[in-house]
Amino acid sequence: MECSVRHARNAYIIMLVLVVVGAFSFLPGANEMLGRSAASHAGSWMGAILLLLSTIAGLMTILWLRRDARRMTTEINEIIRTGKFAPLRAGTSDWARLCGALNGMIETADQRVADAGLGAKSLEIELKVANAERQHAEAIIYSISDAVLVTDPFDEVVLANESAARTFSFDLAKASRSPIEKVLSDVKMIELIREMRQSNSKGGRRIIEHMVKTDAGEKTFKVTLSNVADQGENPAGVVAVLHDMTKEKEVAEMKNDFVSNVSHELRTPLASIKAYVEMLIDGEAEDEKTEREFYDIIQNEANRLGRLIDNILNISRIESGLVKVNKQPQSLVMIVKEAIDVIAPQAKLKHIKMSEQLVPAIYQTMADKDMLYQAVLNLLSNAVKYTPENGTISVQTVLDEGRKKVITSISDSGVGIPPKDLPFVFDKFYRVEANNRMAKGTGLGLSLVKHIVETVHRGRIFVESNVGKGTTFGFELDLVE
Repeated sequence: MECSVRHARNAYIIMLVLVVVGAFSFLPGANEMLGRSAASHAGSWMGAILLLLSTIAGLMTILWLRRDARRMTTEINEIIRTGKFAPLRAGTSDWARLCGALNGMIETADQRVADAGLGAKSLEIELKVANAERQHAEAIIYSISDAVLVTDPFDEVVLANESAARTFSFDLAKASRSPIEKVLSDVKMIELIREMRQSNSKGGRRIIEHMVKTDAGEKTFKVTLSNVADQGENPAGVVAVLHDMTKEKEVAEMKNDFVSNVSHELRTPLASIKAYVEMLIDGEAEDEKTEREFYDIIQNEANRLGRLIDNILNISRIESGLVKVNKQPQSLVMIVKEAIDVIAPQAKLKHIKMSEQLVPAIYQTMADKDMLYQAVLNLLSNAVKYTPENGTISVQTVLDEGRKKVITSISDSGVGIPPKDLPFVFDKFYRVEANNRMAKGTGLGLSLVKHIVETVHRGRIFVESNVGKGTTFGFELDLVE
C-alpha cells in the first residue's frame, strides 16, 4: 500500500502544478506581467493546453490507481474466500516490492498454518490413542464382577463399574466427576479412600475386610486399596476393588459347622457303644435279660452310626456328582407301597393309623428306584417319629395331568414345626429344638431327601406345618410321556 500512496502523491503534485500554471495564465494581471498582447494571447492558449494536459494526467493516474486497487482487492478477496494463500502478481517496481513483502508474509503464514495443521493432526492422533486406551480400560473394569471405584487427587469419582453401583446403590451415569461423599453413603468406605490417598504411598496397598449394607442385605467384602501414580510418579488417586466374600464366608462357616456336627453325631453313638461294652466287660450285666438289653442298645447305636455315615456319603456323592444314577420308568405308587410296608410295624407299635390314597400304578416317572425309595422311607420314618401315639399318617399321590406332574404327600398329626424353623428343615444337621425330645436323629435325613428329589430327579420338595396339628412333606416329579 505504501507504493500506491507514493504514486498517487506524485500524480497529484504533477496535476496540481499543471493546474496552477494553466490557471495563472488566465489571471487578469497576467498580461500586464508579460507586457504585450501577443504574449497574453499565447499565454491563454498555453494555459488551456496545460489545464487539459493536467486533467488528462489526473484522469489517467486515477484510472491506473483504480486498476491496481481493484486487482489487489480481487486477489485479497480470493484469499479470504478460499482460505488459501497464493503469491500476488507484481506490476511496477514499487508494487513488486510490496508484493514481495506480502508474498514473504504469506509464505511465513502458510508455513505456520501447515505446522499448526501437523500439530493438530498429531494431537488428534494422541487423543484417539488416549480415548482408545481409556475405552479399553473401561471395558476391562466394566467386565470385572468385583466392584471397582477410581478416584482422583480431589476425591472425585473418575471411574466406576456397574457392580460398584449395585453395591453402593448410586446412579452410574451421574457418578463421574462427583465428590465421593455425594456418591457413597458408606462413611467407612469414604474414610478408607481418603486415608489411602493422604498416605501418599506409591507402590503400597491396603487390604481390609469391610461389611457393607446393600439392598440385598449385609455383605462382607475384601477391600483392596491402591494409590494411582501419574507420569511424574506422584499419587494421583485411589483404586478401590471390593470382592464379595459373603458366600465364601458362608461356605467356610458351613464347613466348620459340618465338621463340628459330624464330630458330635459320631461321638454320641460311639460313646454309647463304648459305655455299654465297658459295662459288659466289667460284668455289670448280671443276668441274661440285662445283657440282652445292652446288646440291643449297642446294635441300635451301631445302626444309627451306620445310617449317619451312609447319609453323609450319599449327600457328598450327590453334591459332587459322583453318584451313579440309574433312571428308568418306575411306578411311583409301587415304590411308595414298599416303603409303607417297611414302616408299618413301627407305626403299629405306637398305635398310629396309616391311610393310603394312591393313583393307579400305570402312571410312571423316570426315577432311580433305590434312591427314591430311600427318600420316601425317610419321610415316613420322620412322620412316625414325631407323631404321638394313637395319631394318624396319610399318604397320598395326586396326578396333575395339565402340568404332567405326579405329587406325593405324607401328612401326620404330629407336633408340627414352628414357622421360624420351616425355612431350615432341609439344611444339613438342622434339628428343630422344640422337637429334640421327641426323637433322636442326625439332621441329615431331610437334607438327603431334598438332594434326591431336586438334585437327582429335578423335582420339587415342599413342606407345610402347623404347630400342634401336624406336618405335610411332599414332592412332585415329572410323568413319563
